[in-house]
Formats: sequence, C-alpha cells, structure tokens
Amino acid sequence: MTSADFLLMVRGPAFHLATAIFIFGILWRILEILSLGQPREHAAVRALGISGGFRTIVRRFVPAPGVFKRSMFIILAGYLFHAGFLISLFLFDPHILLFKETLGISWPGLPAPLINVSTLLGIFAMIALLINRLTHPVLKFLSGLEDYLSWTVTFLPLVTGYIAFQHLLQPYPLALALHILSIELLMIVLPFTKLMHTLTFLIARWTTGSRAAQRGIEV
Repeated sequence: MTSADFLLMVRGPAFHLATAIFIFGILWRILEILSLGQPREHAAVRALGISGGFRTIVRRFVPAPGVFKRSMFIILAGYLFHAGFLISLFLFDPHILLFKETLGISWPGLPAPLINVSTLLGIFAMIALLINRLTHPVLKFLSGLEDYLSWTVTFLPLVTGYIAFQHLLQPYPLALALHILSIELLMIVLPFTKLMHTLTFLIARWTTGSRAAQRGIEV
C-alpha cells in the first residue's frame, strides 16, 4: 500500500467507521445519563434556577483565588493546552474548509504563524502536564490507564498536525494520513472515556448551578 492509498483509506472507510462509532458512543452515553434520572428534591424551590445555571457556567471558567494559588501550574498549563488545541482545531484555514465542506458553515481563520505558535504551546503544555502527573505522588497514585489513554489520543492530533504542517515527515500524504488517523482515534475513544466531558461539561455546570439556585445556594 502506497502512502496515497493509505491516505484514501483513512479519508474514506476509516473516517466513516470512526464517525459511526463516535455518533453511536455519544448517543449511548446520553441515554446512559438520562437513565440515571433526577433525585427527588426535598428542599423548597426558591427560584427557577435558570440564571443560576448560566452564572455557574461563566464562573467555573475562572478558578477561585485559593484554588488558583494551590494549583497554579496545572491551571495555567491546562488553559494553554485547551487554547492551543481549540485554536488549532477551529481557526486553521484547512480545518475551516473541512467544516465548510461537511457542515456548510465557515468563519475567518488565523494566519499560519499564529496557528503554529498555538499548536506548539498546546504540545508543550500537554507534555508539562504529563510530566507533572508522572512525578506528583498524589496524581500518579490516582492516575490509571484511562487517564494516559485520554492524554495520548488528545496529544497525537496536535503533534501529527504539527509534523504534517511543517513537512517534517515525507512523503506528505503519509504525514497527512497519520494526522487524520489520529483524529479518528480521538473520535472513537472520546465517547467512552473521561474525554466525554468536552461535550457535557456545560450541561453539568448548568445543572449544578441551576439546582443550587433553586435551593438558594450560591455556587
């Protein structure tokens, strides 16, 4: 199989398979969450809770001063990683073109040098977080296979994308195929691991804030 054949396979059957597993996994997890139901509310409802839900969504993006002071490195590295990943994903012109071809929508992108910097920041931040996890006694004790799997499938699209963008691996179709394959691996793994929080964290925050507001609690 040539690199061109490999690229065609990755962009064709492999992508369709990954998409099907991704959609199935998302629906499965949503049904799983809905099946848990809602606990009976014993406290008197003091408010609708809608504003409390949205307020919690916004507030949780900014760490509390005490938490930030205790975990400054993890928080800053986490912000850098997420920013680098999201900027590279949504503001890189070839990615925007893919969204346009798939979803029919597009938006302005950033210049290639800025994408390059954001990708590198994301890569270095992820490496720093991994080193911290491996050397911090508590984090190391609490970490399991799922944590390292989640890190790996998130890291690979960044590093393979950078390699393809910089033409560090030849032939180019092989580098591009590996990048696409890493994204498909992320799509397959995401619904069945902690990475699912990328699709549910806003709902979880809103639910927490809304229920707290109904009880008259500030969160």
